[in-house]
Amino acid sequence: MRPVLVLADHTATDRSVCRSTCALLTLARRLGPPMAVLCTPADAAGVARLGRFGATTVATSSRTELDEHPAAARVELLAHLARRTAPVAVLVASHRLGQEVAARLAARLGSGLVSDAVDVRLDAGGPVAVQSALLGAYRVESSVTRGTPVFTVRTDAVAPVAAPVEPVVERVDIGFPPGVRAVRRIARRPAGAGLHPDLATAAIVVAGGRGLGSQRSFGLVGALAEALRGTVGGSHTATELGWCDRRDQIDQLGTIIHPRLYLALGISGSVRHRAAMQHAETIVAIDRNPTAPIFDLADLGVVGDVHRVVPELLAEIRRRRATR
Repeated sequence: MRPVLVLADHTATDRSVCRSTCALLTLARRLGPPMAVLCTPADAAGVARLGRFGATTVATSSRTELDEHPAAARVELLAHLARRTAPVAVLVASHRLGQEVAARLAARLGSGLVSDAVDVRLDAGGPVAVQSALLGAYRVESSVTRGTPVFTVRTDAVAPVAAPVEPVVERVDIGFPPGVRAVRRIARRPAGAGLHPDLATAAIVVAGGRGLGSQRSFGLVGALAEALRGTVGGSHTATELGWCDRRDQIDQLGTIIHPRLYLALGISGSVRHRAAMQHAETIVAIDRNPTAPIFDLADLGVVGDVHRVVPELLAEIRRRRATR
């Protein structure tokens, strides 16, 4: 049977396989036997984790180009495997690197690309990608009519489901053309403090916006995130003002999140922001404007000054923890 290529993500620190890859493998099994493409030397733990979620084959490469020139080298590796195996589809996680790799791969293969899928399925005509549109009001189904379908997937919306198999490990060693080295990674910064998970996969997210008024006041976001053992995020405006890092931006051009709890502090709720956080299980909004659009999505809304409400919330959290 023709495989489904899945670009595997791994952490920068210990090279362990990410949750996003397990979610991709869960979807890939609907289309065909998954082939996980691991861009790092395969260790027993990594292969076992990929096999646990259904990867029948683990194609791995240890070439240094994959670390030094991540986007271009991944495109070359995936294109090589796609031409050799004629896959049913290629699935890539919908983050910044994944979006770039998928777009370049589709151009390289002369194939169609569907971005930000929340689900995939197989029908008589081939793979179908499901997208969420207009703040979730519609679900759009798209199929590729030319070449190998390339889908980027919002893995935060997919629950990984195990289906253990014993994978075959295949070591791939290809030559990379000089053009791969045109862009080189010169530094890597950690995604945040060690206690906080990555924004895209965090269970609790506290985000701040223009309503906080200043970078100093944005510290309330970090304090509340710390108290709840969550992760810090920010609106587009907060990012543009330099109150938080670009990697913390929550919107359609930043990070799309799917936490269990989302708290918005001083965020009015633009369309692009709401599109990125609307799938949170519970949404709490604090803003002084009672007509702010964020309240249309909130499960709990507090109309008030964040500079007064948040310190009181922090005090109550500490009081309850002290009495446990």
